[in-house]
Amino acid sequence: MCFEKGEFKLGGSDVKLGDIESCEFWMSKDQFEYWQHTQLTIGITKGRGSSFSIEIPTGFRFMIHSRLFTDDELIELEPLSFYDE
Repeated sequence: MCFEKGEFKLGGSDVKLGDIESCEFWMSKDQFEYWQHTQLTIGITKGRGSSFSIEIPTGFRFMIHSRLFTDDELIELEPLSFYDE
C-alpha cells in the first residue's frame, strides 16, 4: 500500500528496505524473514487490483515481480541492522 509520508505509523518491527523515487519502502520483520532471499521489482501498470492505495483515484495498480538472489548476490548484500542487535 502507498501512504502519504507520516500517515502510516511504523512499528518497532518494521524494516526499511530502501527508497523508490524518494519514497520509503517498508515491510514487517516477519515479511522480511520470508522475502530476504528475494529481489523485489516494484512498478505500476494500468488497471485495478484490490481497490486500495493508488488504484481507485489513478487507475493504476502496483505490480511486484520477484526472483531469488543468486549465491553471489547474497554474499554482496549488506546485512540489515536489526540482525546486529
